[in-house]
Amino acid sequence: MVEQWDAEADIVIVGFGGAGACAAIEATDRGAEVLVVDRFRGGGATEISGGIVYAGGGTEQQRQAGYTDTTQAMLDYLRMEVEDAVGEETLARFCEQSVENLRWLEANGVPFEGSMSPRKTSYPTNDYYLYYSGNELAPPFRDKATPAPRGHRTKGRGTSGKVLFKALRSAVAKRDISVRLQNRATELITDANGHVIGIECLELSRGLPRLLHRLMSLSNRKLNIYYRPLGRLLDKPIRRIEHKYATLRRFRARRGVVLAAGGFVFNRKMLAEHAPAYRSGSSLGTIADDGSGIDLGRSVGGRTDYLDRVSAWRFYNPPLALVEGVLVNTAGERICNELYYGARIGDHIARQEGAKAYLVVDSRVLEEAKRQLPSQTLWFQRLQATYLFTVGHHKGADLEQAARRAGIDPDGLRCTVEAYNADARAGAPDRMGKDADHVHPLERGPYYVFDCSLRAQRGYPCPMITLGGLAVDERTGAVLSEDGSTVPGLYAAGRNAVGVCSQSYVSGLSIADCVFSGRRVGAALAPAD
Repeated sequence: MVEQWDAEADIVIVGFGGAGACAAIEATDRGAEVLVVDRFRGGGATEISGGIVYAGGGTEQQRQAGYTDTTQAMLDYLRMEVEDAVGEETLARFCEQSVENLRWLEANGVPFEGSMSPRKTSYPTNDYYLYYSGNELAPPFRDKATPAPRGHRTKGRGTSGKVLFKALRSAVAKRDISVRLQNRATELITDANGHVIGIECLELSRGLPRLLHRLMSLSNRKLNIYYRPLGRLLDKPIRRIEHKYATLRRFRARRGVVLAAGGFVFNRKMLAEHAPAYRSGSSLGTIADDGSGIDLGRSVGGRTDYLDRVSAWRFYNPPLALVEGVLVNTAGERICNELYYGARIGDHIARQEGAKAYLVVDSRVLEEAKRQLPSQTLWFQRLQATYLFTVGHHKGADLEQAARRAGIDPDGLRCTVEAYNADARAGAPDRMGKDADHVHPLERGPYYVFDCSLRAQRGYPCPMITLGGLAVDERTGAVLSEDGSTVPGLYAAGRNAVGVCSQSYVSGLSIADCVFSGRRVGAALAPAD
């Protein structure tokens, strides 16, 4: 029994990232009193993301760019990507609410515009803010759903997640929402009937430890993006401060607790247990993405699902010319359509032995890629490509030599490229469905091999996020138990919960799901009209 609470509200939200902010805004606007806690300073993976929101069905930005899109076309496409991660009714509702959710973000200060990228890319340059962010143009998707660009990039230079979350942070600050930062949730508090009624936290409230914790966590986040081994050096000091200098706090939730604390991509033990093929990738997020929110839900009987699903992004486009190569495994066998979105390519690589894959190009392709580099890339893409073009490749005068140096079966690679070249010369449809504009013979030596395996390389990271989480009632976001009933008083959103992107990911789908699931839980917990 808790005799004294340090604070209370209708709704207590654990995690101040995209989902948590959206839940807080929606609930407050519907008349609820909200308290938000975050282990660090807020932002989560959303703030360091590309700021892409997957939206369609006829957004203003699509119309500005001259594209006609319908809710049905969006649903037809996403049904193939999402599969059975959520029910048909939920996916239809996600698509139906897409235009309104984007307007809601705009009303809360998030800027978008309809300048359309002229080429397929993993992330557009600062001149463009609308693009095909998934596999809409590739078969079999384009054959079953009318394509439309649905990647809405927040307008801001560089990776614009920081612009998106700055707007959400400002929207929260304008409302009567209590936000308690540097506050690590450690336990859910239940009553005698098992109803979740609050949370227990470790809060840093003293001057110097709080300041050191803030500075180290900021440095840790930046180092983790660029070189995790350096960032890891700060993990233990951060935890030491939290345990040695924090004060125990208990916050009461009159209506419910919302878990919105991110995924578990920084928990290598969980990755090895549930998704071993991905344990060598580069984690995207903060060290708070350690599965702690999911574990809180499990501690009171919450059920998990899709923990084996991870989105690993093997991007080699831009520059676009590189898609004219062939992506093969160690046996020299071609893996998939090289024009697929990087997360789908990552899925195909994960199925190969040792999660190994290699992109093979000839000198013609490499020369064209170098020519495209200045105009098609942002600084971080340019650094990655420069690494690949200078020291990050194997080179051979002929295919066999290049294959041996890279560890690929020479005979297998030769057979693959010969078949690819024969089809290209004959004008035959590509066997993997690649667009004819990007299919040309690879016949001009020397040949170059880029290692695209799912492992972190110093100059060629493989960013990834986890997609699974706590199973929830798709109407409310209430956490489900093993028997299918709801855990009373407990809800989840964002990557703490199974959602639209839990089976398959395309750029913008996770943030779009954060908005969708965050607003859903905020509405479910708000006072009735």
